[in-house]
Amino acid sequence: MSDENLFDQEDYLQARVDECIWQKSTDAGISRQRFLKILATMVGATAVAGLAKPAPAHSQTAIKTKGSKILKPLPPGYISHSKGTLEMNWEAMYGRGYLVPNDWFYVHNRHTPPPFDPITWRLKIHGTGVSAPCEFTYDEIVAMPSISVTCAIECAANGRRFFEEAYNTPLSGAKWRLGAIGVAEWTGVPLGMLLERAGLKATAKDVLVEGADVDSLDSKETNKSKFSSVVPISKALADNSLVVYAMNGEPLPPDHGQPCRVLFPGWGGNANVKWIERIEVSETPIYTQWVTEQMVLVGADYPAIAPYKGKLITYQNVKSAFELAWPATLSARTHLLRGRSWSGKGKITRVEVSLDGGKTWQFARLREPNFPFAWVRWDIEWNPIPGEYFLQARATDNLGNTQPSTVPWNDSGLLYGGIVSHPVTVRG
Repeated sequence: MSDENLFDQEDYLQARVDECIWQKSTDAGISRQRFLKILATMVGATAVAGLAKPAPAHSQTAIKTKGSKILKPLPPGYISHSKGTLEMNWEAMYGRGYLVPNDWFYVHNRHTPPPFDPITWRLKIHGTGVSAPCEFTYDEIVAMPSISVTCAIECAANGRRFFEEAYNTPLSGAKWRLGAIGVAEWTGVPLGMLLERAGLKATAKDVLVEGADVDSLDSKETNKSKFSSVVPISKALADNSLVVYAMNGEPLPPDHGQPCRVLFPGWGGNANVKWIERIEVSETPIYTQWVTEQMVLVGADYPAIAPYKGKLITYQNVKSAFELAWPATLSARTHLLRGRSWSGKGKITRVEVSLDGGKTWQFARLREPNFPFAWVRWDIEWNPIPGEYFLQARATDNLGNTQPSTVPWNDSGLLYGGIVSHPVTVRG
Protein backbone atom coordinates (compact mmCIF):
# COMPACT_ATOMS: atom_id res chain seq x y z
CA MET A 1 0.00 0.00 0.00
CA SER A 2 1.37 3.43 -0.94
CA ASP A 3 2.02 6.20 1.58
CA GLU A 4 -0.79 8.19 -0.03
CA ASN A 5 -3.26 5.34 0.49
CA LEU A 6 -2.18 5.07 4.11
CA PHE A 7 -2.97 8.74 4.58
CA ASP A 8 -6.32 8.27 2.83
CA GLN A 9 -7.23 5.34 5.08
CA GLU A 10 -6.25 7.23 8.24
CA ASP A 11 -8.30 10.27 7.28
CA TYR A 12 -11.27 8.16 6.15
CA LEU A 13 -11.49 6.41 9.52
CA GLN A 14 -11.06 9.66 11.43
CA ALA A 15 -13.71 11.33 9.28
CA ARG A 16 -16.21 8.61 10.21
CA VAL A 17 -15.49 9.18 13.91
CA ASP A 18 -15.87 12.93 13.45
CA GLU A 19 -19.19 12.53 11.62
CA CYS A 20 -20.50 10.36 14.44
CA ILE A 21 -19.52 13.00 17.00
CA TRP A 22 -21.15 15.73 14.93
CA GLN A 23 -24.45 13.90 14.54
CA LYS A 24 -24.99 12.85 18.12
CA SER A 25 -27.12 14.91 20.45
CA THR A 26 -29.02 14.21 23.63
CA ASP A 27 -32.72 14.51 24.31
CA ALA A 28 -32.47 15.13 28.04
CA GLY A 29 -28.93 16.34 28.63
CA ILE A 30 -26.27 14.49 30.59
CA SER A 31 -27.34 13.13 33.93
CA ARG A 32 -26.51 14.94 37.13
CA GLN A 33 -24.94 11.78 38.57
CA ARG A 34 -22.55 11.34 35.67
CA PHE A 35 -21.48 14.97 35.66
CA LEU A 36 -20.88 15.18 39.40
CA LYS A 37 -18.96 11.92 39.36
CA ILE A 38 -16.63 13.17 36.63
CA LEU A 39 -16.30 16.59 38.25
CA ALA A 40 -15.26 14.95 41.51
CA THR A 41 -12.59 12.78 39.93
CA MET A 42 -11.37 14.94 37.07
CA VAL A 43 -7.85 16.34 37.18
CA GLY A 44 -7.36 18.78 34.33
CA ALA A 45 -9.34 17.40 31.40
CA THR A 46 -9.47 14.22 29.37
CA ALA A 47 -9.60 13.80 25.62
CA VAL A 48 -12.80 12.54 24.09
CA ALA A 49 -12.77 8.76 23.60
CA GLY A 50 -11.60 7.65 20.17
CA LEU A 51 -9.70 10.83 19.35
CA ALA A 52 -5.97 10.61 18.92
CA LYS A 53 -4.01 12.74 21.36
CA PRO A 54 -1.38 14.96 19.71
CA ALA A 55 2.13 13.63 20.05
CA PRO A 56 4.61 15.76 22.03
CA ALA A 57 6.69 18.14 19.95
CA HIS A 58 10.14 17.27 21.23
CA SER A 59 11.77 20.19 19.45
CA GLN A 60 10.08 22.62 21.85
CA THR A 61 10.03 23.00 25.61
CA ALA A 62 6.90 23.81 27.57
CA ILE A 63 7.33 26.42 30.29
CA LYS A 64 4.45 27.67 32.43
CA THR A 65 4.73 31.27 33.58
CA LYS A 66 5.25 31.79 37.31
CA GLY A 67 1.96 32.62 38.99
CA SER A 68 0.02 31.13 36.09
CA LYS A 69 -3.74 31.67 35.91
CA ILE A 70 -4.07 28.35 34.06
CA LEU A 71 -4.98 25.26 36.08
CA LYS A 72 -4.40 22.43 33.62
CA PRO A 73 -0.88 21.05 33.05
CA LEU A 74 1.03 22.65 30.21
CA PRO A 75 1.18 20.26 27.23
CA PRO A 76 4.67 19.56 25.80
CA GLY A 77 5.71 22.10 23.21
CA TYR A 78 2.95 24.56 24.01
CA ILE A 79 3.71 28.23 24.60
CA SER A 80 2.62 30.32 27.58
CA HIS A 81 2.95 33.99 26.62
CA SER A 82 1.72 35.30 29.96
CA LYS A 83 0.12 34.14 33.20
CA GLY A 84 -3.20 33.46 31.53
CA THR A 85 -2.36 32.34 27.99
CA LEU A 86 -1.57 28.99 26.41
CA GLU A 87 -1.01 28.73 22.65
CA MET A 88 -1.70 25.52 20.75
CA ASN A 89 1.34 23.88 19.18
CA TRP A 90 0.66 23.35 15.46
CA GLU A 91 3.55 20.90 15.06
CA ALA A 92 1.93 18.59 17.61
CA MET A 93 -1.32 18.63 15.62
CA TYR A 94 0.28 17.11 12.50
CA GLY A 95 -2.03 14.49 11.03
CA ARG A 96 -4.28 14.38 14.10
CA GLY A 97 -8.05 14.29 14.37
CA TYR A 98 -10.52 17.03 13.59
CA LEU A 99 -11.15 18.00 17.22
CA VAL A 100 -8.61 19.39 19.66
CA PRO A 101 -8.61 17.38 22.91
CA ASN A 102 -9.51 19.38 26.00
CA ASP A 103 -6.07 19.28 27.56
CA TRP A 104 -4.51 20.56 24.30
CA PHE A 105 -6.99 23.38 23.70
CA TYR A 106 -5.63 26.94 23.80
CA VAL A 107 -6.36 29.09 26.86
CA HIS A 108 -6.84 32.81 27.44
CA ASN A 109 -7.75 33.43 31.06
CA ARG A 110 -8.02 36.94 32.44
CA HIS A 111 -8.45 35.46 35.89
CA THR A 112 -7.72 32.15 37.61
CA PRO A 113 -10.79 29.95 37.07
CA PRO A 114 -13.20 30.56 39.96
CA PRO A 115 -14.25 27.67 42.21
CA PHE A 116 -17.45 25.92 41.23
CA ASP A 117 -20.05 24.45 43.59
CA PRO A 118 -22.83 22.69 41.63
CA ILE A 119 -25.15 23.08 44.61
CA THR A 120 -24.93 26.85 45.01
CA TRP A 121 -24.17 28.04 41.44
CA ARG A 122 -26.96 29.95 39.69
CA LEU A 123 -27.43 31.50 36.25
CA LYS A 124 -29.54 34.64 36.50
CA ILE A 125 -31.58 35.95 33.55
CA HIS A 126 -33.15 39.37 33.95
CA GLY A 127 -33.59 42.79 32.33
CA THR A 128 -36.21 44.88 30.60
CA GLY A 129 -36.30 42.43 27.68
CA VAL A 130 -37.88 39.61 29.70
CA SER A 131 -41.17 39.47 31.58
CA ALA A 132 -40.35 36.63 33.99
CA PRO A 133 -36.80 37.04 35.37
CA CYS A 134 -35.50 33.78 36.76
CA GLU A 135 -32.52 31.73 37.90
CA PHE A 136 -31.39 28.29 36.77
CA THR A 137 -29.38 25.77 38.77
CA TYR A 138 -26.68 23.64 37.23
CA ASP A 139 -28.86 20.54 37.58
CA GLU A 140 -31.74 22.25 35.81
CA ILE A 141 -29.59 23.28 32.85
CA VAL A 142 -27.99 19.85 32.47
CA ALA A 143 -31.43 18.18 32.57
CA MET A 144 -32.82 20.29 29.72
CA PRO A 145 -32.95 19.15 26.08
CA SER A 146 -29.52 19.77 24.59
CA ILE A 147 -27.72 19.87 21.28
CA SER A 148 -24.09 19.49 20.26
CA VAL A 149 -22.30 21.88 17.91
CA THR A 150 -18.85 21.37 16.43
CA CYS A 151 -17.16 24.71 15.88
CA ALA A 152 -14.07 26.78 16.60
CA ILE A 153 -13.41 29.24 19.35
CA GLU A 154 -10.64 31.65 18.40
CA CYS A 155 -9.13 34.59 20.23
CA ALA A 156 -9.64 37.85 18.34
CA ALA A 157 -5.92 38.51 18.85
CA ASN A 158 -4.85 35.30 17.10
CA GLY A 159 -2.04 36.32 14.72
CA ARG A 160 -1.10 39.48 16.66
CA ARG A 161 2.62 38.73 16.24
CA PHE A 162 2.25 39.12 12.46
CA PHE A 163 1.03 42.70 12.87
CA GLU A 164 4.23 43.42 14.79
CA GLU A 165 6.40 41.81 12.13
CA ALA A 166 4.58 43.42 9.18
CA TYR A 167 4.65 46.93 10.64
CA ASN A 168 7.79 46.61 12.80
CA THR A 169 5.83 48.00 15.72
CA PRO A 170 5.46 46.38 19.15
CA LEU A 171 2.02 45.70 20.59
CA SER A 172 0.80 44.96 24.09
CA GLY A 173 -0.88 41.66 24.85
CA ALA A 174 -0.06 38.02 24.14
CA LYS A 175 2.23 37.49 21.14
CA TRP A 176 0.03 34.88 19.48
CA ARG A 177 1.04 33.41 16.16
CA LEU A 178 -1.82 31.21 14.93
CA GLY A 179 -2.37 28.85 17.87
CA ALA A 180 -5.06 30.80 19.74
CA ILE A 181 -7.78 28.62 18.22
CA GLY A 182 -9.30 25.21 18.72
CA VAL A 183 -12.23 23.18 17.43
CA ALA A 184 -14.32 21.13 19.84
CA GLU A 185 -17.74 19.54 20.17
CA TRP A 186 -19.74 21.81 22.48
CA THR A 187 -22.87 20.49 24.18
CA GLY A 188 -25.45 22.68 25.85
CA VAL A 189 -28.87 24.25 25.92
CA PRO A 190 -29.93 26.69 23.19
CA LEU A 191 -29.70 30.17 24.68
CA GLY A 192 -33.01 31.03 23.04
CA MET A 193 -34.74 28.30 25.05
CA LEU A 194 -33.54 29.82 28.32
CA LEU A 195 -34.59 33.29 27.23
CA GLU A 196 -38.06 32.01 26.31
CA ARG A 197 -38.42 30.48 29.77
CA ALA A 198 -37.59 33.91 31.20
CA GLY A 199 -40.42 35.44 29.19
CA LEU A 200 -38.54 36.94 26.26
CA LYS A 201 -40.27 40.02 24.90
CA ALA A 202 -40.66 40.77 21.20
CA THR A 203 -39.08 44.15 21.92
CA ALA A 204 -35.78 42.68 23.21
CA LYS A 205 -32.78 44.18 21.45
CA ASP A 206 -29.47 43.28 23.15
CA VAL A 207 -28.18 40.47 25.37
CA LEU A 208 -25.32 40.95 27.84
CA VAL A 209 -23.50 37.90 29.21
CA GLU A 210 -21.36 38.37 32.32
CA GLY A 211 -18.79 35.98 33.76
CA ALA A 212 -17.32 35.57 37.23
CA ASP A 213 -13.82 36.72 36.27
CA VAL A 214 -12.72 40.23 37.21
CA ASP A 215 -10.19 42.10 35.09
CA SER A 216 -8.92 45.62 34.56
CA LEU A 217 -10.08 47.91 31.78
CA ASP A 218 -6.96 50.09 31.95
CA SER A 219 -3.20 49.60 32.15
CA LYS A 220 -3.10 51.04 35.69
CA GLU A 221 -5.52 48.33 36.85
CA THR A 222 -7.68 50.87 38.65
CA ASN A 223 -10.87 50.30 36.66
CA LYS A 224 -11.91 46.70 37.25
CA SER A 225 -15.14 44.87 36.56
CA LYS A 226 -16.50 41.44 35.74
CA PHE A 227 -15.84 40.52 32.12
CA SER A 228 -18.86 40.71 29.86
CA SER A 229 -19.89 40.75 26.22
CA VAL A 230 -22.95 41.92 24.32
CA VAL A 231 -24.65 40.35 21.29
CA PRO A 232 -27.78 41.41 19.41
CA ILE A 233 -30.92 39.41 20.10
CA SER A 234 -30.72 37.88 16.61
CA LYS A 235 -27.38 36.26 17.45
CA ALA A 236 -28.59 35.12 20.87
CA LEU A 237 -31.56 33.37 19.24
CA ALA A 238 -29.54 31.61 16.53
CA ASP A 239 -30.04 27.84 16.54
CA ASN A 240 -26.37 27.20 17.33
CA SER A 241 -25.98 29.79 20.12
CA LEU A 242 -25.69 27.79 23.32
CA VAL A 243 -25.19 27.86 27.05
CA VAL A 244 -22.52 25.17 27.06
CA TYR A 245 -21.81 22.71 29.87
CA ALA A 246 -19.78 20.03 28.06
CA MET A 247 -16.72 20.01 25.83
CA ASN A 248 -15.81 16.96 23.76
CA GLY A 249 -18.21 14.82 25.78
CA GLU A 250 -16.94 15.83 29.22
CA PRO A 251 -17.97 18.55 31.67
CA LEU A 252 -16.38 21.89 30.83
CA PRO A 253 -12.86 21.96 32.32
CA PRO A 254 -12.16 24.87 34.69
CA ASP A 255 -9.91 26.66 32.18
CA HIS A 256 -12.66 26.55 29.57
CA GLY A 257 -15.56 27.92 31.56
CA GLN A 258 -16.77 25.42 34.17
CA PRO A 259 -19.62 25.19 34.92
CA CYS A 260 -21.07 27.00 31.88
CA ARG A 261 -20.04 29.34 29.09
CA VAL A 262 -21.81 30.77 26.06
CA LEU A 263 -21.08 29.74 22.50
CA PHE A 264 -21.64 32.12 19.59
CA PRO A 265 -20.19 30.31 16.54
CA GLY A 266 -18.13 32.48 14.24
CA TRP A 267 -17.71 35.37 16.67
CA GLY A 268 -14.43 36.22 18.37
CA GLY A 269 -13.43 34.36 21.50
CA ASN A 270 -14.21 37.36 23.69
CA ALA A 271 -17.92 36.96 22.90
CA ASN A 272 -17.90 33.36 24.17
CA VAL A 273 -17.85 34.35 27.84
CA LYS A 274 -16.67 31.75 30.37
CA TRP A 275 -17.80 31.07 33.96
CA ILE A 276 -21.10 32.81 33.25
CA GLU A 277 -23.30 34.01 36.12
CA ARG A 278 -25.67 36.58 34.66
CA ILE A 279 -27.53 37.26 31.41
CA GLU A 280 -29.24 40.61 30.93
CA VAL A 281 -31.78 41.11 28.16
CA SER A 282 -32.54 44.71 27.27
CA GLU A 283 -35.09 46.56 25.17
CA THR A 284 -32.46 49.20 24.46
CA PRO A 285 -28.85 48.91 23.23
CA ILE A 286 -26.34 47.90 25.90
CA TYR A 287 -22.98 49.65 25.93
CA THR A 288 -20.20 48.49 28.25
CA GLN A 289 -16.54 49.45 28.31
CA TRP A 290 -15.59 45.86 27.56
CA VAL A 291 -17.39 46.20 24.24
CA THR A 292 -16.97 49.87 23.30
CA GLU A 293 -13.26 50.03 24.22
CA GLN A 294 -11.88 46.49 24.13
CA MET A 295 -13.81 44.70 21.37
CA VAL A 296 -13.06 47.22 18.64
CA LEU A 297 -10.50 47.83 15.90
CA VAL A 298 -8.80 51.18 16.50
CA GLY A 299 -6.67 52.75 13.78
CA ALA A 300 -6.59 55.05 10.78
CA ASP A 301 -8.63 52.60 8.70
CA TYR A 302 -11.28 52.15 11.40
CA PRO A 303 -13.00 55.45 12.24
CA ALA A 304 -14.73 55.60 15.59
CA ILE A 305 -18.52 55.76 15.72
CA ALA A 306 -19.67 56.87 19.18
CA PRO A 307 -19.85 55.31 21.67
CA TYR A 308 -17.38 52.82 20.12
CA LYS A 309 -13.69 53.75 19.98
CA GLY A 310 -13.40 52.00 16.61
CA LYS A 311 -14.98 49.31 14.44
CA LEU A 312 -16.87 46.72 16.49
CA ILE A 313 -15.50 43.16 16.33
CA THR A 314 -18.02 40.43 15.62
CA TYR A 315 -17.19 37.63 13.15
CA GLN A 316 -13.72 36.16 12.80
CA ASN A 317 -11.96 36.28 9.43
CA VAL A 318 -10.33 33.64 7.23
CA LYS A 319 -7.01 32.15 8.33
CA SER A 320 -4.69 29.23 7.51
CA ALA A 321 -1.91 27.46 9.36
CA PHE A 322 0.61 24.73 8.53
CA GLU A 323 0.99 21.83 10.95
CA LEU A 324 4.69 22.56 11.28
CA ALA A 325 7.13 23.84 13.87
CA TRP A 326 7.98 27.56 13.71
CA PRO A 327 10.49 27.77 12.12
CA ALA A 328 10.50 24.27 10.67
CA THR A 329 13.44 22.10 9.63
CA LEU A 330 12.81 19.23 7.20
CA SER A 331 14.91 16.71 5.31
CA ALA A 332 15.25 16.75 1.52
CA ARG A 333 12.66 14.10 0.64
CA THR A 334 8.98 13.87 -0.20
CA HIS A 335 6.74 15.31 2.50
CA LEU A 336 3.00 15.46 2.91
CA LEU A 337 2.48 19.00 4.13
CA ARG A 338 -0.63 19.37 6.24
CA GLY A 339 -2.56 22.33 7.54
CA ARG A 340 -5.93 23.72 8.53
CA SER A 341 -7.97 26.69 7.35
CA TRP A 342 -11.05 28.27 8.90
CA SER A 343 -13.57 31.08 8.65
CA GLY A 344 -15.90 32.72 11.14
CA LYS A 345 -18.45 33.45 8.43
CA GLY A 346 -18.96 30.03 6.86
CA LYS A 347 -17.01 27.04 5.58
CA ILE A 348 -13.80 26.85 3.59
CA THR A 349 -14.25 25.93 -0.08
CA ARG A 350 -10.72 26.35 -1.44
CA VAL A 351 -7.15 26.34 -0.11
CA GLU A 352 -4.17 27.32 -2.25
CA VAL A 353 -0.58 26.70 -1.21
CA SER A 354 2.59 28.42 -2.39
CA LEU A 355 5.91 26.63 -1.95
CA ASP A 356 7.99 29.54 -3.25
CA GLY A 357 6.97 32.51 -1.14
CA GLY A 358 3.89 33.47 -3.12
CA LYS A 359 5.25 33.33 -6.68
CA THR A 360 3.14 30.36 -7.75
CA TRP A 361 0.10 28.68 -6.23
CA GLN A 362 -1.50 25.24 -6.37
CA PHE A 363 -4.64 23.78 -4.85
CA ALA A 364 -4.41 21.71 -1.68
CA ARG A 365 -6.54 18.61 -1.18
CA LEU A 366 -9.36 19.22 1.32
CA ARG A 367 -10.24 16.50 3.84
CA GLU A 368 -13.64 15.81 5.35
CA PRO A 369 -15.26 16.80 7.61
CA ASN A 370 -15.57 20.46 6.74
CA PHE A 371 -18.01 22.23 9.04
CA PRO A 372 -18.96 25.91 8.91
CA PHE A 373 -17.50 28.06 11.69
CA ALA A 374 -14.84 25.38 12.23
CA TRP A 375 -11.92 24.36 10.03
CA VAL A 376 -11.01 22.03 7.22
CA ARG A 377 -7.87 19.92 7.14
CA TRP A 378 -5.85 19.94 3.93
CA ASP A 379 -2.63 18.50 2.55
CA ILE A 380 -0.26 18.74 -0.39
CA GLU A 381 2.85 16.79 -1.40
CA TRP A 382 6.22 18.53 -1.52
CA ASN A 383 9.58 17.16 -2.67
CA PRO A 384 12.04 19.97 -1.89
CA ILE A 385 15.76 20.27 -2.43
CA PRO A 386 17.99 21.71 0.31
CA GLY A 387 17.47 25.42 0.87
CA GLU A 388 15.48 28.12 2.66
CA TYR A 389 11.76 28.41 1.92
CA PHE A 390 8.70 30.42 2.87
CA LEU A 391 5.51 28.39 2.63
CA GLN A 392 2.18 30.18 2.29
CA ALA A 393 -1.46 29.11 2.41
CA ARG A 394 -4.44 31.12 1.19
CA ALA A 395 -8.01 30.03 1.93
CA THR A 396 -11.39 31.12 0.58
CA ASP A 397 -14.77 30.53 2.22
CA ASN A 398 -18.21 29.92 0.71
CA LEU A 399 -19.01 33.65 0.81
CA GLY A 400 -15.94 34.51 -1.26
CA ASN A 401 -13.83 35.86 1.62
CA THR A 402 -10.15 35.26 0.81
CA GLN A 403 -7.02 35.92 2.82
CA PRO A 404 -5.35 39.13 1.61
CA SER A 405 -1.64 39.81 1.22
CA THR A 406 -1.74 42.67 3.72
CA VAL A 407 -4.00 43.72 6.59
CA PRO A 408 -4.56 47.32 7.78
CA TRP A 409 -3.00 48.15 11.13
CA ASN A 410 -5.03 48.39 14.32
CA ASP A 411 -3.70 49.44 17.70
CA SER A 412 -4.56 46.19 19.51
CA GLY A 413 -3.39 43.74 16.85
CA LEU A 414 -6.78 42.10 16.43
CA LEU A 415 -8.26 40.06 13.55
CA TYR A 416 -5.08 39.41 11.58
CA GLY A 417 -6.22 37.50 8.50
CA GLY A 418 -3.39 38.01 6.05
CA ILE A 419 -1.33 35.39 4.25
CA VAL A 420 1.46 34.20 6.54
CA SER A 421 4.95 33.19 5.35
CA HIS A 422 6.02 30.07 7.25
CA PRO A 423 9.85 29.73 7.35
CA VAL A 424 11.22 26.27 6.51
CA THR A 425 14.81 25.08 6.21
CA VAL A 426 15.38 21.94 4.14
CA ARG A 427 18.61 20.06 4.81
CA GLY A 428 20.24 17.47 2.58
